[in-house]
Amino acid sequence: MEESPPRINSSNRQNKMKKEVTIRKAFMEDVPLIHKIINANARHNTLLPRSLQELYENLRDFFIAEIPEKGVVGCCALHITWADLAEVKSLAVVNEVRNKGVGKSLVEACLREARSLGVRRVFALTMIPEFFVKLGFSNISKNELPHKVWSECVRCPYFPDCPEQAVLIVLK
Repeated sequence: MEESPPRINSSNRQNKMKKEVTIRKAFMEDVPLIHKIINANARHNTLLPRSLQELYENLRDFFIAEIPEKGVVGCCALHITWADLAEVKSLAVVNEVRNKGVGKSLVEACLREARSLGVRRVFALTMIPEFFVKLGFSNISKNELPHKVWSECVRCPYFPDCPEQAVLIVLK
């Protein structure tokens, strides 16, 4: 009789996944996969879709998550908006690795980069604010953000009825 494998609790699976994940800056060759991952998530209304043009124009903002044998499994961008303000945007992971710490690792990479650049405040506009709150962000009113932040809104499919919630973290 064959023994069944030992059960692994979800926190052990999450820790194992984190060890396998490599977070790095994106390269040109990653853009088609970034596009596919973002827009697959956008179809489920968890974030806004992005065009290939937007992704190529903002490539230097992006981090990607890679797992051996699986390849690119997630992405996230840190976009500088002002001297002391940046936005975490386009956070997306493939379903297979959802809830396994990949998104958290991507956001943490963005926050490390923000600190290294001297950015003091980082915000996100999100349809899943509770994810960011778990990472230390606080819910804020969108009115607290500078008007420059809204320059992309006119291209948004939800404009003018934005369903996104603003969250902010002040870095130490």
